[in-house]
Amino acid sequence: MSQSKGRVLLAYSGGLDTSCILKWLIEENYEVYAFMADVGQEEDFKAAEEKALKVGAKKFFLEDLRREFVEELIYPAIQANCIYENVYLLGTSLARPVIARGMIAVADREGCDFVSHGCTGKGNDQVRFELAFYGLKPDIKVIAPWRIPVFYDRFPGRQALLDYAESTGIPVAQTKSKPWSTDENLYHISYEAGILEDPNTTPPADMWKLTTAPEDAPTEPERIVIEFKAGLPTKLTTAIDSKSYTDAVEVFNVLNALGRKHGIGRIDIVENRFIGVKSRGCYETPGATILRAAHVDLEGLTLDRNVRALRDQFLTIELSKILYNGHFFTPEREFITSAIPASQRTVNGQVRLKLYKGGVVIEGRSSDEGLYDEQESSMDELGGFEPTDTSGFIQIESIRIKKWAQANIRKGQAGVAPKDVYGSRV
Repeated sequence: MSQSKGRVLLAYSGGLDTSCILKWLIEENYEVYAFMADVGQEEDFKAAEEKALKVGAKKFFLEDLRREFVEELIYPAIQANCIYENVYLLGTSLARPVIARGMIAVADREGCDFVSHGCTGKGNDQVRFELAFYGLKPDIKVIAPWRIPVFYDRFPGRQALLDYAESTGIPVAQTKSKPWSTDENLYHISYEAGILEDPNTTPPADMWKLTTAPEDAPTEPERIVIEFKAGLPTKLTTAIDSKSYTDAVEVFNVLNALGRKHGIGRIDIVENRFIGVKSRGCYETPGATILRAAHVDLEGLTLDRNVRALRDQFLTIELSKILYNGHFFTPEREFITSAIPASQRTVNGQVRLKLYKGGVVIEGRSSDEGLYDEQESSMDELGGFEPTDTSGFIQIESIRIKKWAQANIRKGQAGVAPKDVYGSRV
């Protein structure tokens, strides 16, 4: 037998790609260890271990990273209202730093020469994983089969992988009748590839794994209360049984169960991948959709308007891009996340919500923070507000507007204002 090329720790999902990659790496004379992270996906981990060892892995490692995922990635993203291109809640992106960190820890402990993954050469995850690997261990060597010609020439598509799996006795859940790829964690599940690559193809009803179709969801709404402290959810109370939950992972699990039941969190989008191509993806993000809606609403009551504007215009956008593009282990991410606690100091209170037929309806909110004054805002009493003070405010605000209007009138015909770029009279 020829000498081994070295020890590889493979990010193993138990699916088609990584099972075939595991077998191929062995054929290429690497000693392969399989690594799996429990980030809350519905998975038979024992079956995955048996499968990896059956395919040929020397060892199998399973790391429970659920609490780290919730407390260190999900909750800061909720505090910052992270969202990509105004639609995608970053479920895949958020899990990658946690998985990479767990993987590098095992690679160090087991003396692995390489780490490997099953990310495609066109996708975002190859960037996210590898930048995370290098940010954690700069001298690590990475094997990316989908960028190695001898591999992708042999396996030009999923059909070739299915054929290889069949010929080598690798059991796979993906079938020729449902040829899409999924990625699942506590935060969400994603679907892409196969028939979904036609952006005008409606996803089949049996594709959606987590959520009830909104039209099939319960006809009776369900009400809950979420309490926040410094922008973090600290307590969830369900009205139907008056149960309360305070543990971070438990809160998120219960929100996921409620979101699934009521058909909340489905999206179908075409997004811009970091590498420059567009991609069609379908996502189910039940619990996070509820939590983000509650957090955004409470900020309206408790957050200073200038702080909120700065956060919305900078921190939210930049952290979302950092997460999406795989720049988590970077100085800019440290800088951005250091600003989150200051922006959330006053975001304390509770939000009452109604869950119904795919929708999250805010029914009320309350807080002891002093930014909202009911008497001051009332239309039925002065509440210490002097209406005459507004006259001076309007006068000052109108100075530049009057000057701009006068200049436009001088440029136009006498008594006729010129049209602006939209054709309206100004």
